[in-house]
Amino acid sequence: MFGLVPLWWVTGGFYLGWPLLGALLFTLLVTRGRVPLPPATGIWLLFLALVVASATRLTLPTSLPTFVLRLAFYLTALIVAVYVYTVAREHPDQAAALVPLCAFWFGLVALGWLGVLVPRMELTTPVEMLLPSGVSGVPFINDMVHLSTAEYSAKSLNPIYRPAAPYAYTNNYGSAYAMTLPCVVAYTMLRRRGPLRWALLASVPVSLVPAFLTLNRAMFLSLGVGLAVLGARAALRGNTRVAASIGGMVVLGGLASLFIPVAEMIGNRVDASDTNTDRLSLYSEVLRRVGDSPWLGYGAPMDVDTVTAEAPIGTQGQLWMVLFSHGVPALVCFLAWFVAVALSCARSISAAGQWLSVVPVVCLVQVPFYGMANQNLAVAFFAVAFALALTERERRSPTDGLPQRAAAVPA
Repeated sequence: MFGLVPLWWVTGGFYLGWPLLGALLFTLLVTRGRVPLPPATGIWLLFLALVVASATRLTLPTSLPTFVLRLAFYLTALIVAVYVYTVAREHPDQAAALVPLCAFWFGLVALGWLGVLVPRMELTTPVEMLLPSGVSGVPFINDMVHLSTAEYSAKSLNPIYRPAAPYAYTNNYGSAYAMTLPCVVAYTMLRRRGPLRWALLASVPVSLVPAFLTLNRAMFLSLGVGLAVLGARAALRGNTRVAASIGGMVVLGGLASLFIPVAEMIGNRVDASDTNTDRLSLYSEVLRRVGDSPWLGYGAPMDVDTVTAEAPIGTQGQLWMVLFSHGVPALVCFLAWFVAVALSCARSISAAGQWLSVVPVVCLVQVPFYGMANQNLAVAFFAVAFALALTERERRSPTDGLPQRAAAVPA
């Protein structure tokens, strides 16, 4: 799933094939038999039950396929979490369980640079050709199966192509970047040597170019909040290693901003577009309508002519999608899962565990702005499941999960 993302992207199966890969993981888990469930799984199962119940609120048959796809992403995320949690708890070399996410990172960086170097590249994929024209012609489906390496906004004062591959939208790229970066740093702290560690360290500064050129404000905000939380914990615990790694990230970001005037570019884009007005219009309409169906929502986003944005209401942020599509109780469960795992992961004492513990914090910052009914939810669940397993192992034996040379030194 994670290591061959460039291949899934080229074939056009990155979106539609992701739940199929999740089904394969589920089959492996069923074949194995009894598996441990990560903490807070009950909260997510309740959320899934509410999502299924909200299907009764669908009014258009055409909404059912996209509803099923979103539900499949929610299920796949849980399956990934259970699989990773099981492996990370039982594998003697715990860090090996994080390798697929590191491979995902390399694919993210490579395809991001493809968006920088050949931003106008488009490709008709095998999946697109196999789908009936009536299906592939639907804008939402077409975005998922017809490849483009970057998004382009002609409304900006300085129009640029914003890297998006392997995703259909550049916001998803920024979201994935902010979730995965802490995992990359965590792996380099678990592994004190080896070619993969050095390749990851070299990739971080290289990754800043496509990441900065996405101009994703919520990406910067979520990473900033995550680093602030991490820094506060490091200061309270006197962890100089974590503090030094944060300083290194800040220096890299500062150096990159000297060559990429990202603040100016974001300002130009915002000044010359209606992105803020459109989002507020959608959010206000969600709040106005949810009172008429607070328990189960409306099943799916809805196209209306009462907002300035072209997007349906219930989009432009996972919080608003869950609230509008599935109701208030579902939103409470969705947010409660992230809060619960954030508190559990915060107990980690190792430097790697502390870096991983900010992933749910990053997600909580992103939910009002970015949609997560896609592969990124599985990315978040992967990181969180590994962090939970690492924290449990540390509590059983304080030296577990730490590099051997540093085992005798308090984290």
